[in-house]
Amino acid sequence: MPTFKSIRARAAKRKGSDKELASLLPEVMPAGKLARIGDDRMLAEMAKRIFSAGFVWSVIESKWPGFEAAFLKFDTKRLLSQSDEFWEQLTADKRIVRNPQKIMAVRANARFVADIAGEHGSFGKFLAAWPASDQIGLLDLLAKRGARLGGRTGQYFLRFIGKDAFVVSGDVITCLRDAGLDIAENPTSKKDLKKVQDQFNAWAKETGLPYTHLSRICAMSIGENYDAETLRRRGMSED
Repeated sequence: MPTFKSIRARAAKRKGSDKELASLLPEVMPAGKLARIGDDRMLAEMAKRIFSAGFVWSVIESKWPGFEAAFLKFDTKRLLSQSDEFWEQLTADKRIVRNPQKIMAVRANARFVADIAGEHGSFGKFLAAWPASDQIGLLDLLAKRGARLGGRTGQYFLRFIGKDAFVVSGDVITCLRDAGLDIAENPTSKKDLKKVQDQFNAWAKETGLPYTHLSRICAMSIGENYDAETLRRRGMSED
């Protein structure tokens, strides 16, 4: 496997300079700050990622105030005390995207968040304590105990809530395969995901960089090349 230094150099060349590349890397949230995020915000981010999956993200963003109102600001205690009728009525609520399966996933995840909070003090404390070197284990837990949090949805939940995490996007997969990692074009097996985790662990040890930065640099080193200004203007990342 090539060193990550060569992958970073390629990404920097594509973006114009190492300074430009560095400007596109977000600040990684300290564990202490992550631990203080409320359970309502954890549930809200889960819901946003679930409703965004397979949908135009900008539409979900524009409707989000309606989601906050309809789902009682994602207060887990209030949501868990609601009757079946409350949840059924949401399927006709024009303030949100009326997908019954995704609506019920919010109900299930309210229980999931509450259960984890009961076990660890809060969902934020639970996430903050989980090592980035075992992200695959965390994703497995999200998929098994949560609702509709498997695959890329769980990865984006971790990224958007602020957890230091990689995203196995198309460009990241291409980068890993280009570097010589023997994984499928759509790595979903436990064997392939372990290989991905092990590679990011090796790069983290080599560079001292957070996993979020490793993932983004990897993505920006290959595939369609958006210039730095376009990425900043659109508020987008390539992973």
